[in-house]
Order: sequence, then structure tokens, then C-alpha cells
Amino acid sequence: MKVTLDRKNNDYLFEAKGASGNSVMIDNKTVDEVKGSSPMELLLMGVGGCSAIDIISILKKQKIEIDTYHVEVEGDRKEVGQAKPFSAMRVNVYLEGDIPPAKALRAAQLSFEKYCSVSITLQAGVEVTYKVFLNGEEVE
Repeated sequence: MKVTLDRKNNDYLFEAKGASGNSVMIDNKTVDEVKGSSPMELLLMGVGGCSAIDIISILKKQKIEIDTYHVEVEGDRKEVGQAKPFSAMRVNVYLEGDIPPAKALRAAQLSFEKYCSVSITLQAGVEVTYKVFLNGEEVE
């Protein structure tokens, strides 16, 4: 897998592209007019996107329709010298529809414990936890 980044201004704005050819703008939050996501925001988005694709795929294979899907990913950071890596991430998955609660929870469990390459990559140094909410109620 390979991505490219091309600088787009005289500061920190980059256009990143992967094999798909689609681009993502990356910027530094310290500039006056931010025009892209920060690299740390992209990590959170990667966890949210990866798990979303898994969960939707798992439920679709079971012929379960999802009316709406929303995910929130929040990260805690710690200071390590000059860097501030994530120490923990919390993912809240919100599903709406006629979905059996046990199947929604199992899909999330499979994603975070078996399939989501992004969260599994981070596992060694970042505690990634998740909750599933179905039609407004937490599934346990």
C-alpha cells in the first residue's frame, strides 16, 4: 500500500492520495485558516471508517438493513517528550433500524477484535474501546 502527499501552499497544507486516486486534505491546526484535517484527526477517522465498513458489511451479509449509521470517535492524548500520541480511543456506534441487538453488538465485536486493520494496528499502544447504541439505547 502506498500514498502520496503533495504540498499545496507555503505552509502545511498537503493533498494526500492513495491508489484509489481520491484525495484528502491534510493541514496543521496552528495556521489561521485550516483547510484540511490534522494527521491525528485522520487516525480517529481511520478507526471510525474502518469499523463502519466492517459493521455494515457484516450486517449486510446477514440481510440486515441499517436505516442510519453514525459513529463518533474520541481520543485521549498523553505527552511523550514533545509528541502527544493517543493513549486511548472510545468509539460510539449509533445504528437505527430493525436490527437484532445481539447481531449489532456481535458485528462491532468482530470488527474491533478481528477485522478492523486500523484499530488492530493501534492496539499495541492505544486502548480502543467501543459501545453500540441501537435506536437510541445502549446495547450490552
